[in-house]
Amino acid sequence: MSLSVIVIVKNEESTIRECLASVAWADEIIVLDSGSTDQTVAICKEYTEHVYETDWPGFGPQKNRALEYASNEWVLSIDADERISYDLQTEIKRVIQMPKRYDAYSMPRRSNYCGRYMKHSGWWPDHVVRLFRRGKAEFSDDLVHERIVVQGRVGKLKEPIIHESLLTLEQILNTMNSYSTAGAKMMAEEQQQASLCKAICHGTWTFIRTYFLRAGFLDGKEGFMLAISNAEGTYYRYLKLMVLNREKQEEL
Repeated sequence: MSLSVIVIVKNEESTIRECLASVAWADEIIVLDSGSTDQTVAICKEYTEHVYETDWPGFGPQKNRALEYASNEWVLSIDADERISYDLQTEIKRVIQMPKRYDAYSMPRRSNYCGRYMKHSGWWPDHVVRLFRRGKAEFSDDLVHERIVVQGRVGKLKEPIIHESLLTLEQILNTMNSYSTAGAKMMAEEQQQASLCKAICHGTWTFIRTYFLRAGFLDGKEGFMLAISNAEGTYYRYLKLMVLNREKQEEL
């Protein structure tokens, strides 16, 4: 069995080299860039000739575009800030050579938040479907927090994918801003409603869920920081939805 790796990128020069080096063993690497202005594209071309450029329609649609370029039996989707360890590489090679039992596999994800690999807070074990048979799965059309929709059975891998996600406060703030904007647009398209009270209540509940129910307090100060940033992201998503709905009403 052969494997295609798909990656979507934009201005990822600080992370993409380690990402692609960790999957250099794959039969094919597909990179889809959406307007990088740094050295991302040049770095990607060191690892694969399959580097394509396009616009940005959102995470789900963009990953489906990348998937269209894949030509092998199995597909592994990986983000620019993720790494495949040698142990996970070995496990992936083993399962795709096995007789057909599953059409996709999930794997735990070990994520780094401000220099700490989180063990709680809803971040571990964070099982994500990333490996699937081509033609048996596709990405949802969500602008953010997309997921892989599988037609068939999903198995589980033991080895984790390494996620060097939010290493600085600047990254946290930028991600919170962009994700809350995309989330608000998705909710507006679904005709959901929002108010200041909803924003406060949902933000507060997000903090309680992350810090207490998901034991974020066991992750030390980083657990508290994550709970706060999660709460802020939720709060601003509902505020932005409130503004979008108001602007829509004013246009009528």
